[in-house]
Amino acid sequence: MKKQLLAYACLLLAVVVTAFAVAPKKPVLYIIGDSTVRNGDGTGSNNQWGWGSFVHLHFDTTKIEIQNHAIGGRSSRTFQTEGRWDKIIATLQQGDYVLMQFGHNDAGPIDDTARARGVLRGIGAESKEIWNPITKKNEVVYTFGHYLSKFVADAKSKGAHPIVCAQIPRNRWQNGRIERSDSTWSLWAEQVAKAEGVPFIDLNDLVAERYEGIGSDNVVKLFAPDLTHTLREGAMMNAKILADAIRQQKPSGLHQFLKSR
Repeated sequence: MKKQLLAYACLLLAVVVTAFAVAPKKPVLYIIGDSTVRNGDGTGSNNQWGWGSFVHLHFDTTKIEIQNHAIGGRSSRTFQTEGRWDKIIATLQQGDYVLMQFGHNDAGPIDDTARARGVLRGIGAESKEIWNPITKKNEVVYTFGHYLSKFVADAKSKGAHPIVCAQIPRNRWQNGRIERSDSTWSLWAEQVAKAEGVPFIDLNDLVAERYEGIGSDNVVKLFAPDLTHTLREGAMMNAKILADAIRQQKPSGLHQFLKSR
């Protein structure tokens, strides 16, 4: 009898161990971008929030893990040159997702003494060698499209699913409409996504449409005084707009991890 119980216990233990061993890994949604995606330390200590801080509210986190690696002040270039992307690549696995949004800081100077974070405009193969006064090293600076394409190619090489987003708009109005970047940064992001064959979410236009729908008097209440960074309510609104777009567009199957309505 004791031998039978011992054998049964061993069999049960083997079943449990096997179940854990073959249990599928929960995918990770990595979010990368600038301060409009994650502001400060991501806790709203300065009353400014990025939309990435509220994306988890729309996902079933028992099925997918959300990691917001966006950081203020970074461009598509400096997110890579500072080694932040390398750290993500080191942990990125097959079946994970990378949601990216850059553009706000990419328009800056490429070699100024304050930040040196700008990129060359467009999606071409142009480059320029500079002396970087921040790193004190020579550096070759490429186009916006080059840096976005590297994010996409690296993610693909790991078996992950890259998703390119256009930058959210600023609180800038002209003739009753929110100013869009549909001839520059948003356009280039879309062109990269199309060329690389990956999903594109036009947050620039989607958010602008929502702002126009509620009117400038209400939009101003969603922003900090600098017209770029959102307060909590604005960031939450933008996160919901993103989630709705994911639900509708179904990019690379990411919609399956959204909470049921």
